Formats: sequence, C-alpha cells, structure tokens
Amino acid sequence: MNFASFNFQSWRGYLELMRPANIVTAWADILVGFAASGGIVFDKLINGETTLAVLIPLAWLLLATTGLYGGGIVFNDVFDAELDGKERPNRAIPSGRVSRQNATLLGSVLLAIGIVAAFQVSWLSGAIAIIITFSALLYDAIAKHHPFFGPLNMGLCRGSNLLLGVSAVPAIVLERWYLALIPVIYIAAITAISQGEVHGGKKITGVIALLLIAIVLTAVLALGLLEDYTAIAALPFAILLAIRVVPNFIQAAREPVADKIRTAVKVGVLSLIILDATVASGFAGLYYGLLVLLLLPISMKLAQIFAVT
Repeated sequence: MNFASFNFQSWRGYLELMRPANIVTAWADILVGFAASGGIVFDKLINGETTLAVLIPLAWLLLATTGLYGGGIVFNDVFDAELDGKERPNRAIPSGRVSRQNATLLGSVLLAIGIVAAFQVSWLSGAIAIIITFSALLYDAIAKHHPFFGPLNMGLCRGSNLLLGVSAVPAIVLERWYLALIPVIYIAAITAISQGEVHGGKKITGVIALLLIAIVLTAVLALGLLEDYTAIAALPFAILLAIRVVPNFIQAAREPVADKIRTAVKVGVLSLIILDATVASGFAGLYYGLLVLLLLPISMKLAQIFAVT
C-alpha cells in the first residue's frame, strides 16, 4: 500500500471496511467479560490499595478485540466483493476506493495485531483470539450463506469475544464459560433476521428472532441466581434493551421488507452495548453498567458516519 498517495476518500474507504461503530460494541464485550472475571478493581484504585497496572490486561484485550473484530469485518467485504458489486456498488471495494488486495492486507494486519495483543495477557487469551480469527474467517467465507450455521457461527464469534474479556483472569474462564451463550443467542437472532436485509425476508425468521431475544432477556435476569450477580442492578438495563430492540424486531417480523429488516439489524447490533451493560451491572454494579453504556452514544454517532451492516 502506498500511504503517500492516500487521500480522504481512501482513508474513509478503509474505515468503512472496519465498521468503527461495530468495533465499539466489541469493546463492550471485553468490558463485561472483565467484570465477570472479577477484574473490577476501581474501589481498590480509589482507596489506594492497588495501582493502574492491574488495568494493563484490559488495555491489551481492548486492542486485541479491535484488531480481531476489525479484521474479521474487513474480510467479510473481501469475500463479498463480487456480490457487493451487484447489490451494494457504493461499498469501498466495488466502488474502487479500496482495492481487494489492499483490503486483504488490511484485514490480515488487523487480525495479526489482535492475536499478538491477546498473547500479551496470557496463552489462554491468545488461544481464544486464534479461535475468534478462524471462526470469523469461516463465517465470512462459508457459514454466513447457511441459514442455520451462519447465525450460530457469528454468535460463537461474539461469545468467544466475551470470554476473551474474562481471560483477563485466565482461571475464571472455565467458571464463566456459560456467559458466552448469551451473546451467541442474541447475535444468532440478529444474524438470522439480517439474511433478508437486501431482498426481504420471511415472517417465520422474524418470529424465531423474537423468541431468541426473549430468551436472552430472561437469561440476563436469571443470572441473579449466582451469588455474585445482582439482578436488580441489571433490571433497568434489561428494560432499556427490550424497549430498543423488541419493537423493531416485531415490525420486521410483521412486515419483513428490506428497509425494516435493516433497521432492526442496525438497532440490534448497536444494542449489544446495552446487553453488555446489563450483564456488567449485574456483576460489577450500576455505575460500571453505566460506564459500559457510555459506549452506546459513541457507537451511534459513528453509525451515522459509517455503515453498520
């Protein structure tokens, strides 16, 4: 890549490929995983009982997820370049603003950064990063074209990303593995309904997606059965999640036309931050949940500038 020849359109094209608004939602996954690992140490920081050095693993994991998610989504457009040339000619690659070769290089560099950053935390973190990389590439190349394995594959990517956050304390991953099921089900719902965002979908798909969302809302409150999880703290965030997501999914299920489906998908993706804030507040309290929620306006602002789907 010749960086000297880059202009504004070139840089914008590369940023479009990375979906900045979506990357912010991946940061939320890491923050909730960090909370579930017991890595929340703000009280100790305030009391002077520890130092900022304890947050170094969190910083590495945030960098790791930036590379992993960014690289995975870039390869999504690399594999879809020919199809996008017919259905979405304004995207970065088919429009000619970014060559397919340069996009491939960008995606590869980002994935490498994600893996290397994860290994700075632990071998387990690095292994999870490698799993995420292969899962993302499998989805981009093959699985997304399958009505069942596509949603499941994408859900596993996000669930693994949450566990990447938990791996800030490696020993806790085996204890908290089940938390990965929540984003798996949530993303499966979004991915399922997104299959009709170009040509429209089927009502049954929307109904299934709604059922999956209902399972997610039930699950985040049912975590209150755990000794170190407070469902009352999570409840306000769960209500906000339902208010944002459910009406859009109902509209997409009733009338599965492309524009309503795209709206439901966009809201669903951005609302991942609310889902993460819900779970994070249960483990780390109301204020930490609000801290995670602060990522939402950032993601929404970026979504006005760069495409989400």
